Amino acid sequence: MNKKREIQSSVKDESLIEKRRAQMIRGAVTLFKEKGFHRTTTREIAKASGFSIGTLYEYIRTKEDVLYLVCDSIYDEVHARLDALDVDTGSLDVLITAIEHYYSLIDDMQDEYVVMYQESKSLPKDALRYVLDKEMEMVSLFERLLTECADSGEIAMAPKEIKLAANHLFVQGQMWAFRRWALRDYTIQEFIELQTKFLLQGMAGEKTTLRGG
Repeated sequence: MNKKREIQSSVKDESLIEKRRAQMIRGAVTLFKEKGFHRTTTREIAKASGFSIGTLYEYIRTKEDVLYLVCDSIYDEVHARLDALDVDTGSLDVLITAIEHYYSLIDDMQDEYVVMYQESKSLPKDALRYVLDKEMEMVSLFERLLTECADSGEIAMAPKEIKLAANHLFVQGQMWAFRRWALRDYTIQEFIELQTKFLLQGMAGEKTTLRGG
């Protein structure tokens, strides 16, 4: 697992740091989405977070630090939701559940995803590398699940097909954040069920059915 990029803080209370940075993330996401990263000032982030500019700088050093925190919060939440699954004994049921958890997360963090992909280019090189590596780490989790399903005979896919399929299902879920305006006729549950159906049909043939389907 990639080591987190250290963000300096003059505050020593870890619980307070976590609380204040969570406030910053919420405030910054709205501003970055509405105005863009470069047009948003740290003073505006502080105000949206509910504290002064002086307090803001007790917990971060630069505006780029806040953008990094936004990106990293997504991966922390992905881990929190998927780590509870038994991904080491992959099966179609586990794969379907993992997709559901991941796509539901995208629904909960739509603005964060949009900001991450629109603005991550503004991160320092080391932070951008970390973010990209974390994304590939998430893709690798699905690749591992697909490999387990192939090894057990539940799907018939070659290694190259598995790699592409893992990237495909990862990106397809993000459609919910980027094209929500075009998908307003669907509920998140309908989106998850149809996307999973399409993905599994492509992996295992037309006869693949979902639980309860």
